[in-house]
Amino acid sequence: MRRPLHASVTRITDLERQPFEVHALPRDRWETADYVLTEVLGPSHYPFEIANGRLVDAVAGDLVVGALGRRAATLEVVGDWSHAGLNGEMHALTGAGLFGLATSLSTWLQPLTPLVYCGHVTRSGRKLNMRDFVTPLPSAAPRAPVILLVGTSMSAGKTTTARVVVRMLAERGLRVLACKLTGAARYRDILSCLDVGADHVMDFVDAGLPSTVCDEAVYASALDHLLSRMAALDPDVIVAEAGASPLEPYNGAEAYRRLKPHIRLAILCASDPYAVLGVQHAFGIEPDLVAGPAANTTAAVELVQRLTGLRALNLLERGGAEELRMLLDERIVRPCRR
Repeated sequence: MRRPLHASVTRITDLERQPFEVHALPRDRWETADYVLTEVLGPSHYPFEIANGRLVDAVAGDLVVGALGRRAATLEVVGDWSHAGLNGEMHALTGAGLFGLATSLSTWLQPLTPLVYCGHVTRSGRKLNMRDFVTPLPSAAPRAPVILLVGTSMSAGKTTTARVVVRMLAERGLRVLACKLTGAARYRDILSCLDVGADHVMDFVDAGLPSTVCDEAVYASALDHLLSRMAALDPDVIVAEAGASPLEPYNGAEAYRRLKPHIRLAILCASDPYAVLGVQHAFGIEPDLVAGPAANTTAAVELVQRLTGLRALNLLERGGAEELRMLLDERIVRPCRR
């Protein structure tokens, strides 16, 4: 077999180091998070993100190992492995190796990379699923205070805000764990937090999910694992990002419910001022401040205040960053040092 690319959903495995077989399985044996081998059928407008986080361009004929999954992005792509054609044709729903058939695509996007199913990744006749590479841990809850970042949608500035927050906390000498609790697989989001000083990073891939579009019970089990990992690492503070918005089918509401007792600061990253009002009314969340594009200008900041009564900060400007730094000192840094 030609050497395949290993997309970043395989980063929890030993598939690059240890041999495996590939066997085509009937559709009634396919499941979410199964590892599969695919072949690229045509031009790829988007690179693949491989297991170490690097981006690699693919061409027709390349082989890629990824995982079957679902995506339901409001601004980009909706797709599901269960809709894959009888001939096995599907798409790379993300460059991280989330595979399924796209059923709705934004007109702003280039066509997704077309793939065809070659078979399941197997060993000793048994197919391999992402959950096979998750080591069970004793159930535990983290003690550290949580800074929660939620959004009104994807592309609302959550990862940028997380980087700013992590950098400020690391500069204060705190041990920071950064995590992404919901969304669709993409390794570089959490890797970017390592770049600015996080001591540890993790996401739902570490718990065996290619995305968190899944049954609530499945997500709850994965979240239990992540919370146990956080407890074992025992950081000073946790910066937790919930991808997309709480109202989308990524289980953000469950993540918020479980973390709520530990939240010391909640930041809502919003695409515009009216989106702040929408999430505030529909989900009932009262964040401590608003960031993202909804705070890009003084006009936007004033509109957020008028519509919702909330403080909005442009964290990319000196004034907004300084206000955030003072808030972090008050809520997180000084209590951690007592």
